[in-house]
Amino acid sequence: MYCRSKHGKKDALCYNCNELRTYALSRLEQCPYGEDKPTCNTCPIHCYKSDMRARIKKVMRFSGPRMLFVHPIATLRHFQKEHKRKRLFNRKEQQ
Repeated sequence: MYCRSKHGKKDALCYNCNELRTYALSRLEQCPYGEDKPTCNTCPIHCYKSDMRARIKKVMRFSGPRMLFVHPIATLRHFQKEHKRKRLFNRKEQQ
């Protein structure tokens, strides 16, 4: 969504967006929390390099609000899943 809107790409991601995507996926694969990973905002471990973190924040700030209009069901599922993860993560942290 970000690349299409900001860089005019329709079929594939531009080089910079593809690089960011690849980096994010590699970080997710190495995450110690696995499937129970909280959002980066609430995670105690910051595994992104500072420049990549700034880039992903920029993309998420742009895309996040627009997701509700483009994919409303997927957005609601995401928020529901995040709510459950936060509760689970907080319980584990308190133990």
